[in-house]
Formats: sequence, C-alpha cells, structure tokens
Amino acid sequence: MEREPIIEISKLQKIYGYGRNELKVLKGIDLTINKGDILSIVGPSGAGKSTLLNIIGCLDGFQSGKLVINGKDVSRLTVEDLSDFRNRYIGFIFQLHNLLPEFTALENVMLPLLIRRISRKKAKKQAVEIIERFGLADRAEHMPMELSGGECQRIAVARSIIGNPDLILADEPTGSLDSENSRNLTNILFELGRDRNTTIVIVTHDLAIAGMTERTITLVDGEITSDDGNGQDGQQILETDTDNKENLA
Repeated sequence: MEREPIIEISKLQKIYGYGRNELKVLKGIDLTINKGDILSIVGPSGAGKSTLLNIIGCLDGFQSGKLVINGKDVSRLTVEDLSDFRNRYIGFIFQLHNLLPEFTALENVMLPLLIRRISRKKAKKQAVEIIERFGLADRAEHMPMELSGGECQRIAVARSIIGNPDLILADEPTGSLDSENSRNLTNILFELGRDRNTTIVIVTHDLAIAGMTERTITLVDGEITSDDGNGQDGQQILETDTDNKENLA
C-alpha cells in the first residue's frame, strides 16, 4: 500500500541578507516525505541541511515556495498556531540535548505533555514507561548534570517521542556521542519510530547512521543532488567532510 505524504515541499527558497550580501542557502527545493519514512539528509557543511530541517520544523521561515505538513500549508499559520502545531505534531532532537537543567530527567520527559495540559499524574505515568524502555528507570530522578552525555541524549529522545508526534526531526543527534552510544541511541529511536509509524528525518555526517535509514537525500550547495532509497547515497561526499561541522546551515 502506498504511503501517504506527510511533508510536501515545492520550489522552496531560503535567502539570508539583501542585495550584494544576499546568500541563497536553499535554491528551489522539491521534496516529498511519506508517513512512516525514516530518512537521512546528508551533504557537506554549509549545504543547507540544518536550515532545511529548521524550516520543516516550523522554527524558521522562507522567502518563496510552499511547505505542507499533514495537509496544512504552514506559511498560513499564525505564530501562536505554529507553536501549537509544533507541540502536537513535531518532536525535536538536537546534537546538544537541550534538557532544562532545573528539572529532573523524568520532568524533562514529561514537559511536552504538560504543555498540552495533560494531567501531571498521566504525564508522569507515560514518562516513566518510556524512560524504562530506554533503560534509565534508575536515573529518572537525577538532574541533567548528574547524567552522562549518552544518558542525557536518551532522555532527549524520550522527550521527543513521548507525545506521539507524527514527525521527529533530528539534527546531528549523535554528534557528541561515541560510536557505540551513537548506534544504540539510533537503534532505539528507529525502533520506536517504526512501532508508532512515526516519520523520522535525521541530518547527519555519520555514514553509519545514514546507512541505517531507508532513504537518503543528498544536499549540495542548497540543492538536492540525489534521492536514494537504500540509505547508501551521498557517502563519497560525506567521506570528505565527516569531521567538519556545520557552517552556514
């Protein structure tokens, strides 16, 4: 059965600056991502990968083109509506876990549900269940500063998925982890995504992570140069750039 599109992007352009200082970061992107897809975006630093991810996540605007998520043209939503839309439909994972230091691991995972005004009792029950699945039950009451980097990132992934979002966006989520923790975290994320039919879009420089996804988009100089369905595309480009960090994107 053919999957239903969840993200539809048409002729999308993102420009920074004006006049002589104008910089086109995205140059007319056309992309469709289906419900349940697990997709990686790869390419050299400065290609526009993180910019594209931020636009898909409704964290950044764009100058021209169209972005439809779950059938909604997001350019027509107000700032308040966008905030509600993100909380309901989108989960985010960043390279730095972005946990709130004043809250415990458990409270950090509960936050998306509390923002939706779900009762604290129900939010706690769901958070405990998902933390247990990540093997961190004994760390639930610890503050982020008391956790290792790998534990913090697992908590961040748990937080991203607890509200059953239709879409999870991950920007270099394993960039600060060693190879073993990186692979373990990715396996858990993808397993949860498949269990829930959640669409996952991950920006990565890591060849091993890109190889685990079902589809790979290669972005070079603000344009999609290839769209590969077996998770192996873009390796030659990545091999020359794996150790670099994002520049403009």
